[in-house]
Amino acid sequence: MARDDTADYRALFLTDVPLMDTRAPVEFARGAFPSAVNLPLMTDDERHAIGIRYKESGQAAAIELGHELVAGQEREARIQGWCDFARAHPEGYLYCFRGGLRSATARQWMRESGVDYPLVVGGYKAMRRFLIDELERSLAAADFLLIAGKTGCGKTRVIDAVDRAIDLEGLALHRGSSFGRLLDPQPTQIDFENALSIELMRGLAGGNTLVLEDEGKLIGRLSLPHDLRDKMRESRLLVVEESVASRVEVIFEDYILDLGARYRDRHADSGPEQHALHLREGLARIRKRLGGELHTEIDQLMQQAFAAVDEELHRRWIELLLVKYYDPMYEYQIGQREGVVVAAGSRDEIIALARELSRA
Repeated sequence: MARDDTADYRALFLTDVPLMDTRAPVEFARGAFPSAVNLPLMTDDERHAIGIRYKESGQAAAIELGHELVAGQEREARIQGWCDFARAHPEGYLYCFRGGLRSATARQWMRESGVDYPLVVGGYKAMRRFLIDELERSLAAADFLLIAGKTGCGKTRVIDAVDRAIDLEGLALHRGSSFGRLLDPQPTQIDFENALSIELMRGLAGGNTLVLEDEGKLIGRLSLPHDLRDKMRESRLLVVEESVASRVEVIFEDYILDLGARYRDRHADSGPEQHALHLREGLARIRKRLGGELHTEIDQLMQQAFAAVDEELHRRWIELLLVKYYDPMYEYQIGQREGVVVAAGSRDEIIALARELSRA
Protein backbone atom coordinates (compact mmCIF):
# COMPACT_ATOMS: atom_id res chain seq x y z
CA MET A 1 0.00 0.00 0.00
CA ALA A 2 1.31 3.43 -0.99
CA ARG A 3 2.10 5.83 1.84
CA ASP A 4 0.82 9.39 1.91
CA ASP A 5 3.02 12.42 1.45
CA THR A 6 3.91 14.17 4.69
CA ALA A 7 4.17 17.69 6.10
CA ASP A 8 4.88 16.43 9.63
CA TYR A 9 8.39 17.85 9.79
CA ARG A 10 8.65 17.39 13.53
CA ALA A 11 8.12 13.64 13.26
CA LEU A 12 10.64 13.42 10.40
CA PHE A 13 13.38 15.02 12.48
CA LEU A 14 12.55 13.52 15.87
CA THR A 15 12.69 9.98 14.50
CA ASP A 16 15.59 10.43 12.03
CA VAL A 17 13.50 9.34 9.06
CA PRO A 18 15.73 8.61 6.02
CA LEU A 19 15.40 11.38 3.43
CA MET A 20 16.28 11.28 -0.26
CA ASP A 21 17.34 14.73 -1.45
CA THR A 22 16.95 15.13 -5.21
CA ARG A 23 18.46 18.63 -5.37
CA ALA A 24 21.69 19.22 -7.27
CA PRO A 25 24.96 18.52 -5.40
CA VAL A 26 25.78 22.23 -5.08
CA GLU A 27 22.47 22.84 -3.31
CA PHE A 28 23.00 19.90 -0.97
CA ALA A 29 26.51 21.11 -0.13
CA ARG A 30 25.14 24.51 0.97
CA GLY A 31 22.73 23.00 3.45
CA ALA A 32 21.09 19.67 4.25
CA PHE A 33 19.69 17.56 7.08
CA PRO A 34 21.46 14.88 9.17
CA SER A 35 19.39 11.99 7.84
CA ALA A 36 19.42 13.08 4.17
CA VAL A 37 21.30 11.44 1.29
CA ASN A 38 21.88 13.34 -1.95
CA LEU A 39 20.62 11.41 -4.99
CA PRO A 40 20.12 14.25 -7.46
CA LEU A 41 17.81 14.40 -10.43
CA MET A 42 20.33 16.67 -12.18
CA THR A 43 24.03 17.35 -11.95
CA ASP A 44 25.18 20.90 -11.21
CA ASP A 45 25.95 21.51 -14.90
CA GLU A 46 22.58 20.14 -16.00
CA ARG A 47 20.78 22.30 -13.46
CA HIS A 48 22.68 25.37 -14.65
CA ALA A 49 21.84 24.73 -18.30
CA ILE A 50 18.17 24.13 -17.53
CA GLY A 51 18.03 27.33 -15.45
CA ILE A 52 19.34 29.34 -18.39
CA ARG A 53 16.79 27.72 -20.74
CA TYR A 54 14.00 28.50 -18.25
CA LYS A 55 14.93 32.19 -18.12
CA GLU A 56 15.25 32.45 -21.89
CA SER A 57 12.37 30.30 -23.10
CA GLY A 58 10.09 29.37 -20.18
CA GLN A 59 9.15 26.26 -18.24
CA ALA A 60 8.07 24.02 -21.12
CA ALA A 61 11.38 24.51 -22.93
CA ALA A 62 13.31 23.91 -19.70
CA ILE A 63 11.44 20.65 -19.06
CA GLU A 64 12.12 19.54 -22.62
CA LEU A 65 15.84 20.22 -22.19
CA GLY A 66 15.79 18.34 -18.90
CA HIS A 67 14.42 15.24 -20.59
CA GLU A 68 17.11 15.55 -23.27
CA LEU A 69 19.94 15.89 -20.73
CA VAL A 70 18.75 13.19 -18.34
CA ALA A 71 18.11 10.32 -20.70
CA GLY A 72 19.24 6.85 -21.68
CA GLN A 73 21.64 5.00 -19.40
CA GLU A 74 22.19 8.06 -17.20
CA ARG A 75 18.48 8.30 -16.48
CA GLU A 76 18.25 4.57 -15.77
CA ALA A 77 21.20 4.75 -13.38
CA ARG A 78 19.59 7.58 -11.41
CA ILE A 79 16.25 5.79 -11.24
CA GLN A 80 18.05 2.65 -10.04
CA GLY A 81 19.74 4.66 -7.28
CA TRP A 82 16.41 6.10 -6.12
CA CYS A 83 14.70 2.73 -6.16
CA ASP A 84 17.56 1.11 -4.27
CA PHE A 85 17.27 3.82 -1.60
CA ALA A 86 13.51 3.35 -1.37
CA ARG A 87 13.82 -0.42 -0.95
CA ALA A 88 16.55 -0.01 1.68
CA HIS A 89 14.53 2.66 3.52
CA PRO A 90 10.84 1.85 3.09
CA GLU A 91 9.95 4.34 5.86
CA GLY A 92 11.66 7.26 4.09
CA TYR A 93 10.60 10.16 1.90
CA LEU A 94 12.00 12.14 -1.02
CA TYR A 95 12.09 15.87 -1.62
CA CYS A 96 13.54 18.62 -3.81
CA PHE A 97 13.89 22.32 -3.04
CA ARG A 98 10.21 23.32 -2.90
CA GLY A 99 8.49 19.97 -3.28
CA GLY A 100 7.72 20.74 -6.91
CA LEU A 101 8.77 19.57 -10.33
CA ARG A 102 12.01 17.76 -9.51
CA SER A 103 10.64 15.57 -6.74
CA ALA A 104 7.46 14.94 -8.74
CA THR A 105 9.58 13.89 -11.73
CA ALA A 106 11.72 11.56 -9.62
CA ARG A 107 8.64 9.98 -8.08
CA GLN A 108 6.98 9.52 -11.47
CA TRP A 109 10.03 7.83 -12.93
CA MET A 110 10.24 5.58 -9.86
CA ARG A 111 6.55 4.67 -10.24
CA GLU A 112 7.22 3.69 -13.83
CA SER A 113 9.85 1.31 -12.44
CA GLY A 114 7.40 -0.19 -9.95
CA VAL A 115 8.34 1.78 -6.81
CA ASP A 116 5.93 4.26 -5.21
CA TYR A 117 7.72 6.60 -2.78
CA PRO A 118 6.11 9.52 -0.93
CA LEU A 119 7.19 13.18 -0.92
CA VAL A 120 7.87 15.74 1.78
CA VAL A 121 5.36 18.51 1.14
CA GLY A 122 7.12 21.83 0.63
CA GLY A 123 10.53 20.19 0.22
CA TYR A 124 13.80 21.47 1.63
CA LYS A 125 12.62 25.07 1.88
CA ALA A 126 9.68 24.20 4.14
CA MET A 127 11.77 21.90 6.35
CA ARG A 128 14.51 24.51 6.70
CA ARG A 129 11.93 27.15 7.63
CA PHE A 130 10.48 24.78 10.22
CA LEU A 131 13.89 24.25 11.82
CA ILE A 132 14.63 27.99 11.91
CA ASP A 133 11.31 28.65 13.63
CA GLU A 134 11.73 25.65 15.91
CA LEU A 135 15.18 26.84 16.98
CA GLU A 136 13.66 30.13 18.08
CA ARG A 137 10.87 28.35 19.98
CA SER A 138 13.32 25.94 21.61
CA LEU A 139 15.63 28.69 22.80
CA ALA A 140 12.71 30.56 24.31
CA ALA A 141 11.60 27.45 26.21
CA ALA A 142 14.97 26.04 27.29
CA ASP A 143 16.62 26.42 30.68
CA PHE A 144 20.36 25.89 30.16
CA LEU A 145 22.93 24.70 32.64
CA LEU A 146 26.40 25.57 31.35
CA ILE A 147 29.49 23.54 32.17
CA ALA A 148 32.37 25.97 32.63
CA GLY A 149 35.95 25.60 33.76
CA LYS A 150 39.54 26.08 32.71
CA THR A 151 40.93 24.51 29.57
CA GLY A 152 41.58 20.81 30.12
CA CYS A 153 39.20 20.36 33.06
CA GLY A 154 37.17 17.89 30.99
CA LYS A 155 34.00 19.84 30.22
CA THR A 156 33.23 17.65 27.22
CA ARG A 157 33.61 14.59 29.44
CA VAL A 158 30.86 16.04 31.64
CA ILE A 159 28.65 16.56 28.58
CA ASP A 160 29.26 12.97 27.48
CA ALA A 161 28.30 11.67 30.94
CA VAL A 162 24.99 13.55 31.22
CA ASP A 163 21.92 12.24 29.40
CA ARG A 164 20.18 15.59 28.99
CA ALA A 165 23.11 17.35 27.35
CA ILE A 166 23.91 18.65 23.88
CA ASP A 167 27.49 18.46 22.60
CA LEU A 168 27.92 21.70 20.63
CA GLU A 169 31.51 20.86 19.74
CA GLY A 170 30.41 17.44 18.52
CA LEU A 171 27.84 19.05 16.23
CA ALA A 172 30.48 21.51 15.01
CA LEU A 173 33.15 18.79 14.48
CA HIS A 174 35.66 20.96 16.32
CA ARG A 175 37.09 20.97 19.85
CA GLY A 176 36.72 24.70 20.21
CA SER A 177 40.30 25.89 20.73
CA SER A 178 42.99 27.14 18.36
CA PHE A 179 44.09 23.50 18.21
CA GLY A 180 40.57 22.09 17.94
CA ARG A 181 40.32 21.39 14.22
CA LEU A 182 39.75 17.70 13.49
CA LEU A 183 40.64 15.75 10.37
CA ASP A 184 37.20 15.96 8.78
CA PRO A 185 35.92 19.38 7.68
CA GLN A 186 33.35 21.21 9.75
CA PRO A 187 29.77 21.26 8.50
CA THR A 188 28.36 24.33 6.81
CA GLN A 189 26.76 26.95 9.03
CA ILE A 190 23.32 25.87 7.78
CA ASP A 191 24.02 22.19 8.49
CA PHE A 192 25.22 23.09 11.99
CA GLU A 193 22.09 25.14 12.70
CA ASN A 194 19.84 22.40 11.32
CA ALA A 195 21.47 19.76 13.51
CA LEU A 196 21.37 22.06 16.55
CA SER A 197 17.67 22.77 16.08
CA ILE A 198 16.93 19.05 15.85
CA GLU A 199 18.99 18.25 18.97
CA LEU A 200 17.25 20.99 20.97
CA MET A 201 13.86 19.73 19.83
CA ARG A 202 14.74 16.21 20.92
CA GLY A 203 16.18 17.34 24.23
CA LEU A 204 13.20 19.49 25.13
CA ALA A 205 10.83 16.60 24.49
CA GLY A 206 11.91 15.30 27.92
CA GLY A 207 11.92 18.56 29.89
CA ASN A 208 13.11 22.15 29.75
CA THR A 209 16.54 21.84 31.42
CA LEU A 210 19.43 21.02 29.12
CA VAL A 211 23.18 20.93 29.78
CA LEU A 212 25.62 22.64 27.41
CA GLU A 213 29.32 23.37 27.49
CA ASP A 214 30.10 27.05 27.99
CA GLU A 215 31.33 28.25 24.59
CA GLY A 216 32.44 31.47 22.95
CA LYS A 217 30.70 32.90 19.92
CA LEU A 218 32.68 30.67 17.56
CA ILE A 219 33.43 26.96 17.47
CA GLY A 220 36.10 26.82 14.82
CA ARG A 221 34.64 28.79 11.94
CA LEU A 222 31.01 28.21 12.95
CA SER A 223 29.01 30.86 14.77
CA LEU A 224 26.62 30.06 17.56
CA PRO A 225 23.20 31.59 16.72
CA HIS A 226 22.79 35.03 18.32
CA ASP A 227 19.73 33.99 20.32
CA LEU A 228 21.62 31.00 21.72
CA ARG A 229 24.58 33.17 22.73
CA ASP A 230 22.25 35.64 24.43
CA LYS A 231 20.55 32.83 26.33
CA MET A 232 23.86 31.25 27.35
CA ARG A 233 25.22 34.58 28.58
CA GLU A 234 22.59 34.65 31.33
CA SER A 235 22.42 30.91 32.06
CA ARG A 236 23.42 29.20 35.29
CA LEU A 237 26.96 27.86 35.52
CA LEU A 238 28.45 24.70 36.96
CA VAL A 239 32.22 25.15 37.19
CA VAL A 240 34.59 22.19 36.93
CA GLU A 241 37.70 22.58 39.05
CA GLU A 242 40.61 20.20 38.47
CA SER A 243 44.33 20.37 39.29
CA VAL A 244 46.84 21.46 36.68
CA ALA A 245 48.19 17.90 36.55
CA SER A 246 44.72 16.50 35.88
CA ARG A 247 44.10 19.06 33.16
CA VAL A 248 47.42 18.32 31.51
CA GLU A 249 46.40 14.66 31.30
CA VAL A 250 43.08 15.53 29.65
CA ILE A 251 44.83 17.63 27.00
CA PHE A 252 47.48 14.91 26.54
CA GLU A 253 44.79 12.27 26.02
CA ASP A 254 42.74 14.39 23.60
CA TYR A 255 45.40 16.16 21.56
CA ILE A 256 48.35 13.76 21.68
CA LEU A 257 46.93 10.23 22.08
CA ASP A 258 43.49 10.53 20.46
CA LEU A 259 44.37 13.04 17.76
CA GLY A 260 47.61 11.20 17.05
CA ALA A 261 45.72 7.94 16.53
CA ARG A 262 43.35 9.68 14.12
CA TYR A 263 46.27 10.99 12.08
CA ARG A 264 47.91 7.57 11.96
CA ASP A 265 44.64 5.98 10.84
CA ARG A 266 44.17 8.59 8.12
CA HIS A 267 47.75 9.14 6.94
CA ALA A 268 49.60 5.94 7.97
CA ASP A 269 53.38 6.54 8.07
CA SER A 270 53.06 10.30 7.59
CA GLY A 271 50.52 10.54 10.42
CA PRO A 272 52.96 11.71 13.14
CA GLU A 273 54.37 14.39 10.83
CA GLN A 274 50.86 15.62 9.94
CA HIS A 275 49.89 15.55 13.62
CA ALA A 276 52.89 17.68 14.62
CA LEU A 277 52.19 20.13 11.79
CA HIS A 278 48.58 20.44 12.92
CA LEU A 279 49.57 21.39 16.48
CA ARG A 280 52.33 23.77 15.40
CA GLU A 281 49.88 25.54 13.09
CA GLY A 282 47.47 25.88 16.01
CA LEU A 283 50.26 27.38 18.10
CA ALA A 284 51.16 29.80 15.30
CA ARG A 285 47.58 31.10 15.23
CA ILE A 286 47.95 32.43 18.79
CA ARG A 287 51.55 33.62 18.44
CA LYS A 288 50.75 37.31 18.84
CA ARG A 289 48.75 36.70 22.01
CA LEU A 290 51.44 34.44 23.43
CA GLY A 291 54.28 36.81 22.66
CA GLY A 292 57.35 35.83 20.70
CA GLU A 293 59.40 34.48 23.59
CA LEU A 294 56.70 32.19 25.00
CA HIS A 295 55.70 31.02 21.52
CA THR A 296 59.29 30.07 20.74
CA GLU A 297 59.69 28.18 24.01
CA ILE A 298 56.50 26.16 23.54
CA ASP A 299 57.18 25.54 19.84
CA GLN A 300 60.65 24.19 20.57
CA LEU A 301 59.35 21.89 23.30
CA MET A 302 56.63 20.66 20.96
CA GLN A 303 59.13 19.89 18.19
CA GLN A 304 61.42 18.08 20.62
CA ALA A 305 58.51 16.05 21.99
CA PHE A 306 57.47 14.85 18.54
CA ALA A 307 61.05 14.19 17.42
CA ALA A 308 61.84 12.11 20.51
CA VAL A 309 58.33 10.64 20.88
CA ASP A 310 58.60 11.82 24.47
CA GLU A 311 55.38 11.95 26.51
CA GLU A 312 56.91 14.00 29.31
CA LEU A 313 58.06 16.69 26.89
CA HIS A 314 54.51 16.84 25.55
CA ARG A 315 53.22 17.28 29.09
CA ARG A 316 55.72 20.10 29.68
CA TRP A 317 54.59 22.22 26.73
CA ILE A 318 50.94 21.49 27.52
CA GLU A 319 51.37 22.70 31.11
CA LEU A 320 53.21 25.80 29.98
CA LEU A 321 50.43 26.66 27.53
CA LEU A 322 47.71 26.12 30.13
CA VAL A 323 49.31 28.12 32.93
CA LYS A 324 50.77 30.96 30.87
CA TYR A 325 48.05 31.43 28.26
CA TYR A 326 44.73 29.67 28.78
CA ASP A 327 44.34 30.18 32.53
CA PRO A 328 44.69 34.00 32.50
CA MET A 329 42.32 34.18 29.54
CA TYR A 330 39.74 32.07 31.39
CA GLU A 331 39.98 34.21 34.53
CA TYR A 332 39.22 37.29 32.47
CA GLN A 333 36.33 35.69 30.56
CA ILE A 334 34.62 34.18 33.62
CA GLY A 335 34.73 37.59 35.24
CA GLN A 336 32.63 38.99 32.40
CA ARG A 337 29.86 36.41 32.77
CA GLU A 338 26.38 37.42 33.90
CA GLY A 339 25.14 33.95 34.82
CA VAL A 340 25.01 32.74 38.41
CA VAL A 341 27.58 30.13 39.46
CA VAL A 342 25.44 27.40 41.03
CA ALA A 343 28.35 25.27 42.18
CA ALA A 344 32.01 24.49 41.63
CA GLY A 345 33.67 21.14 42.17
CA SER A 346 35.58 18.24 40.70
CA ARG A 347 34.55 16.75 37.38
CA ASP A 348 32.81 13.82 39.08
CA GLU A 349 30.96 16.16 41.46
CA ILE A 350 29.77 18.36 38.59
CA ILE A 351 28.63 15.30 36.62
CA ALA A 352 26.52 14.16 39.55
CA LEU A 353 25.05 17.63 40.08
CA ALA A 354 24.35 18.18 36.37
CA ARG A 355 22.48 14.87 36.24
CA GLU A 356 20.43 15.83 39.28
CA LEU A 357 19.58 19.37 38.15
CA SER A 358 18.77 18.38 34.58
CA ARG A 359 16.21 15.86 35.84
CA ALA A 360 14.53 18.36 38.15
